[in-house]
Amino acid sequence: MSMGGGGEQGSITSEINVTPMADVMLVLLIIFMVITPMLQKGVSVEMAQTDNPRDMEEADAEDSVLISVTRDSKYYLNAAEFQLNDLGPEVNALLEGKLDRVVFIKSDFRARYGDVVEVVNSVRDSGVDRVGLLTERRDAID
Repeated sequence: MSMGGGGEQGSITSEINVTPMADVMLVLLIIFMVITPMLQKGVSVEMAQTDNPRDMEEADAEDSVLISVTRDSKYYLNAAEFQLNDLGPEVNALLEGKLDRVVFIKSDFRARYGDVVEVVNSVRDSGVDRVGLLTERRDAID
């Protein structure tokens, strides 16, 4: 008399146990959900809010050039801080060999207007064709 209902003694189970795989996938999903918001490009600033912003998917591209202006008059090219007089050569180095020369600027809404104008002037003086100013969509209040 054998104990258990597993069929014949010494038989091999041909079914795959997917429980450990499901556990691993759930853990990976949680990790990605936590990490993804932290992967934003550049420096975090509170951008101006507008009712009808234009979508600029190119700004999220991995090789896009993003300049951030903070409220305390600091400038960042992607994530590295820079001095304003170094901006032209840095931008040209990043855009070397690209056909579409576009730079995106995101500014804190409390930043000085003159700081943003200086960045735009420096970018335009370095020969950039297009400058995109990034904003956030204003939440509709019902």
